[in-house]
Amino acid sequence: MRLPALGERGQGWVWIQSLITAAIPTAGGLAPRWPPPARIPLLVAGGALTALGCALLVAGILALGDSFAVFLRPAPTATLVTTGVYARARHPINGGWLLAGLGFALALSPWALPLAGLLALQLNGKSRVEERALLAHYPDYRAYRQRVSRRFIPLG
Repeated sequence: MRLPALGERGQGWVWIQSLITAAIPTAGGLAPRWPPPARIPLLVAGGALTALGCALLVAGILALGDSFAVFLRPAPTATLVTTGVYARARHPINGGWLLAGLGFALALSPWALPLAGLLALQLNGKSRVEERALLAHYPDYRAYRQRVSRRFIPLG
């Protein structure tokens, strides 16, 4: 199934991601907390995942440098970055958002977990639409995609 672009630059995907991302800590802050025996371990695990996600997000942005774009379509002058964190994952910024969203949910409330799952689905769809734009913009992207099989998290 071909997912819609949701705007000329894919801006609809970014807006949806922003809403879900904001909803996770909002729901987590307003909803009932985890039961007391699990609260501290989940707060620690969630904090660690959130920190790891933020570090991955920042590493992805820094690696892109001038090629960074908020929306899905690359700028005409952007270059394909395949080094650093991009040598191990094609969408590490999305991976950072995914880890941070899950971390917030674990740290705050079980009610935020479905929103973290929704964020994972949204990021998967967004990355598929973005890859169409990257394939159209960069002749070498197809080979890069075959070489770097991981989509979000640069492990392994």
